[in-house]
Amino acid sequence: MAQTWTIVKRYLKNGDTLLLLLCVTASIFGIILISSASRPLGNPNRYIAVQSVSLVLGIIMFIVFSMIDLDLLCDRWKLLLLFNILAIASLLVFGEESSTGNKSWISFSWMPVAIQPAEIVKLTFTLLLARQMYAYRERINAPSSVARLLLHLLLMLALIMLCSQDAGMAFVYAVMFAFMAFAAGISLPWILAGLTAIAAVTPLVWNSPLMSDYQKDRILVILDPSIDPDNLNAGWQAAQSKLAIGSGQLFGQGLYNGKLTQSGSIFAMHNDFIFACAGEEFGILGCLAIIAVLTGIIACCLVRAVKCKRPMSALICAGFAGMLTFQTFENIGMCLGITPVIGLTLPFISYGGSSLVATFCCMGIVSGIRLRPPPIVTRY
Repeated sequence: MAQTWTIVKRYLKNGDTLLLLLCVTASIFGIILISSASRPLGNPNRYIAVQSVSLVLGIIMFIVFSMIDLDLLCDRWKLLLLFNILAIASLLVFGEESSTGNKSWISFSWMPVAIQPAEIVKLTFTLLLARQMYAYRERINAPSSVARLLLHLLLMLALIMLCSQDAGMAFVYAVMFAFMAFAAGISLPWILAGLTAIAAVTPLVWNSPLMSDYQKDRILVILDPSIDPDNLNAGWQAAQSKLAIGSGQLFGQGLYNGKLTQSGSIFAMHNDFIFACAGEEFGILGCLAIIAVLTGIIACCLVRAVKCKRPMSALICAGFAGMLTFQTFENIGMCLGITPVIGLTLPFISYGGSSLVATFCCMGIVSGIRLRPPPIVTRY
């Protein structure tokens, strides 16, 4: 016990306590919103308990991961790659199909909660990709290096689409790759070539069985509202979400008093559309508070990436910053009806134990940069 307390005191003295405070603040706000948004589902105490336990576990993992030797972990790249492949591929056997056709979750009778493998793999994917980019640092713009990096990304995207058909998660991985590629110094012509390749492949994916008609409509309705003029199908969630946020005005209707929230009018309000709950019950000020805290967390990641003297650690910070930036922008955007509804949660705020713990692990790695000494060649 004494040794544990010594470790905690060492972290509080040298670790990134600001980042931890921001993460905990966002998570507590999320639990408050979940307690309201889950009421129409029945037994809200279960959702509160799961998220609260996940928060405690997340804080522990934050501190643990801040002390992990990243070099030692990344050197086990073969094990990381094997873990990534097996974790995503397990959805083919054990994945449970959702109402939207995705197979993103695994649950067993002996497990109190379901697990989303892709959330956990985001961490190991970032570590593995950072290690690969660091290994190619002297020839990062060589055609062979770029080809291998793209092959790594395409492997993960193919696994996600084939095993779970979760287009939203595939986008997250692609954006993380883009942030890390930019930080690694991949030149603009290669980035433009990559975007061109994605544009060329998009019609093939769009017309394949990997994309259901419902997924297509949720994307197209943003560009062409006439697909669902009455907002009764593909546009229903976004329309109700905008109505909820607008009705909250400046100060909101009060916790547990949001009419649309408490009537259960918005599907998945406790996770995908929790920002709408914040807007209705806490108003514009509540929404701005969430955006401010999440922006602070992203800023911490970017500052660490810029100041870090370890190139590989800087790439990891850039990847996590990309993950949080895209998920925050996309989730808030779909609640406002300006981006497609692709099933992405709001980091730290939305309900989801595996997502919360995995994100805390990621932030623990960012925090640990302060605790890890720089390489010998850069100390003097």
